[in-house]
Amino acid sequence: MIMKALPFFIFTVFFNALSWTQSNFQLAVLKYSGGGDYYANPTALPNLIQFCNQNLGTSISKDVPYVDVGSKDIFRYPFIHMTGHGNVVFSKSTCNYLLAGGFLHIDDHYGMDEFIRVELKKIFPSNELTELPSNHPIYSQKYKLNGLPKIHEHDGKRPQAFGIVIDGRLVCLYTYETDLSDGWEDPQVHNDSPEKRKQALQMGANIITFVFLN
Repeated sequence: MIMKALPFFIFTVFFNALSWTQSNFQLAVLKYSGGGDYYANPTALPNLIQFCNQNLGTSISKDVPYVDVGSKDIFRYPFIHMTGHGNVVFSKSTCNYLLAGGFLHIDDHYGMDEFIRVELKKIFPSNELTELPSNHPIYSQKYKLNGLPKIHEHDGKRPQAFGIVIDGRLVCLYTYETDLSDGWEDPQVHNDSPEKRKQALQMGANIITFVFLN
């Protein structure tokens, strides 16, 4: 469960199977430093939330705030998503947030990889970013998927999901060479096929289910 938290972690909802469907809680987008476009894909998370509320029976708030990487407000949100293309700089509070029970999903929108790996190593020097195997339970929550879907080509490499695990808990998921959150955006933004969008949204729903119910 996500509630493996230090005493200072501030949650407005204590999650369990009941509150999963009956409580209105919020997800947020990370406004990071470094100059990268943290604001990319503005319709992505709202659309994923709508999909989850309709198909998982969740009651996630449709209001999606942007929270500054160095702000104490980060501790109000149990799940934070980030994407973009360029440079990324984290702060000490990012590490504290994850150690305290929070979860960070990073989706490389193309061009983040070299910066993300450096920043994650800075805040977790003793924890390796390791690839999740295709039989990881994150792929078999509500939807049974054969690994991470490939939404956009980028460099033509295979899509990969990497994670940082601390004390047996996945605290950070980094999706690479997939453009997963592009598939969550409004259909007319990228003109992805209905099947691609379905795959992306189902993977997103699996991520959220895994984070809150495992």
